[in-house]
Amino acid sequence: MSARSLPVRTPRATAPRPAASLFGSLQQEIDRLFEEFREFRGFGNLGDLAHAPNMDLSETDDAIELTVELPGLEMKDVDISVSDDVLTVKGEKRAESEEKTKTYKLVERTYGAFSRSIQLPPGVDPAKIKATLANGVLKVTAPKPAKPEAKKIPVQAAA
Repeated sequence: MSARSLPVRTPRATAPRPAASLFGSLQQEIDRLFEEFREFRGFGNLGDLAHAPNMDLSETDDAIELTVELPGLEMKDVDISVSDDVLTVKGEKRAESEEKTKTYKLVERTYGAFSRSIQLPPGVDPAKIKATLANGVLKVTAPKPAKPEAKKIPVQAAA
């Protein structure tokens, strides 16, 4: 028996691939996932989230409660609407007049228009939604619709 020799493979010299091509498809997939998430959650443009206020959404037995942080805003700066079971809170935080004599060392506050939307359960009566604004906190309460009661239908004899 003779031993067969296996071919020896020598590594090929390849040009290094640019990082952009290595991660290009990954970045596209991440962008697609963020786009799907944005559409699913009803956030609008993800860039809008930079100006969007923080909010909490909670539920009780009787209502959906939305609490939104709106420091520095007044009632005239906020618009709340309901359309097709979607509650939308819009507003705008306007920049204070800029002083030319100041040299800013840190700027973290954001200004501009924002819009946040949440899906309400079907059947919520927009006329019963209440909203209050106090100390920079907006509280919106949407009463849940009454659950339809099961109705028993009697069976009758055919004539």
